[in-house]
Amino acid sequence: MNTAELSLARWRKSSYSANNNACVEVAHLDDGRVAVRDSKDQGHGPALIFSPPEWNAFVRGMLDGEFSPTSAT
Repeated sequence: MNTAELSLARWRKSSYSANNNACVEVAHLDDGRVAVRDSKDQGHGPALIFSPPEWNAFVRGMLDGEFSPTSAT
């Protein structure tokens, strides 16, 4: 996926994010994939692209606390 294609994506930030550009943005793409980028790059930096199963696994891990600092033992 090239930069021009991602520029057409509808990006959104979490409502929990502050206005300091230190957060991530997510775009659900037309083909089912999900793109994630750093908001401080203002659309000029790289984006990670996840397939639907990869994104679902990530979201499940987040909800289960898999990435919480307290869960690392």
